[in-house]
Amino acid sequence: MNHKIFRQFLDKMTLIKSISGIRGTIGGHAADNLTPIDVVKFTTAYARLIRDKNPGKRITVVVGRDARLSGSMVDSLVEGTLLGTGVDVINVGLCTTPGTEMAVITHKADGGIIITASHNPRQWNALKLLNERGEFLDDTEGKQVLAMAEDTEYSYPTIDHIGKVVLREDFNQKHIEQVLALKLVDKEAVRKRKFKVVVDAVNSVGGIVIPALLRELGCEVVELNCEPTGEFAHNPEPLPQNLTEISEIIRREGADLGVVVDPDVDRLAFVMENGEMFVEEYTLVAVADYVLQHTKGNTVSNLSSSRALSDVTSRYEGCSYEAAAVGEVNVVKKMKDTGAVIGGEGNGGVIYPELHYGRDALVGVALFLTYFAGKNMTMSELRKTYPAYYASKNKIELTPEIDVDKILATIKQRYSDERVNDIDGVKIDFAENWVHLRKSNTEPIIRIYTEAKTMEEADALAKRLISEIEQIYKA
Repeated sequence: MNHKIFRQFLDKMTLIKSISGIRGTIGGHAADNLTPIDVVKFTTAYARLIRDKNPGKRITVVVGRDARLSGSMVDSLVEGTLLGTGVDVINVGLCTTPGTEMAVITHKADGGIIITASHNPRQWNALKLLNERGEFLDDTEGKQVLAMAEDTEYSYPTIDHIGKVVLREDFNQKHIEQVLALKLVDKEAVRKRKFKVVVDAVNSVGGIVIPALLRELGCEVVELNCEPTGEFAHNPEPLPQNLTEISEIIRREGADLGVVVDPDVDRLAFVMENGEMFVEEYTLVAVADYVLQHTKGNTVSNLSSSRALSDVTSRYEGCSYEAAAVGEVNVVKKMKDTGAVIGGEGNGGVIYPELHYGRDALVGVALFLTYFAGKNMTMSELRKTYPAYYASKNKIELTPEIDVDKILATIKQRYSDERVNDIDGVKIDFAENWVHLRKSNTEPIIRIYTEAKTMEEADALAKRLISEIEQIYKA
């Protein structure tokens, strides 16, 4: 994928409304960007959904945010709107996405709103909407919020029925303590290794929690971009091309590894002692390997994630792998349906249901370091113990009038003799590689993800499918 072009597209994109929330760039015209009016409108709709689910009950919602520049402004709008709809608020301030999710669970709240645009650039912000389990809204609830947001007839409560702020607290330390209390986190084993770790938290809330967690585990921490100023030091998506600085510092400092998180700390990437990426896809693979050694069960990732997780799962007798549609809510549903003991997404998202059903970089760090502490090898040596796969991510831009569904149906029919999964676009599993074709929900494109045992093979497979798709829609 050409990330420069993709970023240019994001910068000019209008307001994005989806079942998981609303996101957009700050400023501009209402309904085109994320303006104060849009924040109030969608917060009101969310509050109505939660109140409708709990008739006659006094509702409490947790609010947390990452450190991006617009966070404080949006936080004030969200809190005030919730109060205006008669909802009580627990405000956890600067808090990670998984930390806010855990605050909902811990306080037995009725829902939560996380103010974060995840890995999007500094001009973006978003509202991520949670249910009473600290999980993202499902498809039905998300569509209800979108519909309610267009209802202009809503009448707000009178003065005797507005909400109140029942608690303001820093939840980050509680989240750290909950992670360290997990049975598979061996604090003493990690402390004995005295790892030296470089942390790049892209100047967001990860700069508060990740170094604190590592120091509790007895690590020597070298901080890079850990001031939560919201001025992202580089493109905040944890991809190799954005992480040249940490690679240099790891080599210079003689560190054992590097830890990289995105602005809301639900994605986790490791950098090896030689300055090379462990690769985001292998964050989940390594953590799953450790968990399966101690807890036999199933694993889940989305269709666009590496085959390496399936390969590792098959090493353990009685354990099986299942694929879910792309999206955290879909992965969580599949994990619950299959009783998975570990799951997540290939973008570095680890979901460990022993604590909660949400991508959690703190959980990933603690489990991985426990696993690594028991290995008498370097990070790069550990990486070589896993199947080597290489991914190529591309897209085809189409005109809106082209029938993308017809194209995908044609490809599915053409490869009907192969293993085909159509729960989310079309994924074709060949013996040595795979391709996943998905229609974007926000732009007229087809995403083409391929994986093979060499980068050349992955690129060649992508090129072949792109050519076939072009032939189909030009016919």
